[in-house]
Amino acid sequence: MYMRLDQVQAYDQLRALIHQKLCEKENLMEEEFHLFEMPLRKREKPCGVQFVLQGPRNVRLGGIWAFEHNTVYLYDARGIRYEKMQLKNRIDNYDPASENSAA
Repeated sequence: MYMRLDQVQAYDQLRALIHQKLCEKENLMEEEFHLFEMPLRKREKPCGVQFVLQGPRNVRLGGIWAFEHNTVYLYDARGIRYEKMQLKNRIDNYDPASENSAA
């Protein structure tokens, strides 16, 4: 399912959008590569989520969702930021306590 930025209203939708965008960057099939995630903390409080997609041949793509600015930053395999997405809707249903860190 193709997800658009303006459709994102829940954490699962945000995760799907990031997975889709990272796979598009390297022409990867979404169903073949899983997205891993890790909560980011600042002074013991959640401040964002880091997403990592491990592709073939040690290709590693990443994304960061910064809570404060409600912005997603996407990084290519060289670690260079290639896209910044300002989310239109605030995502309120993220719970780091229930984080399973894998797809």
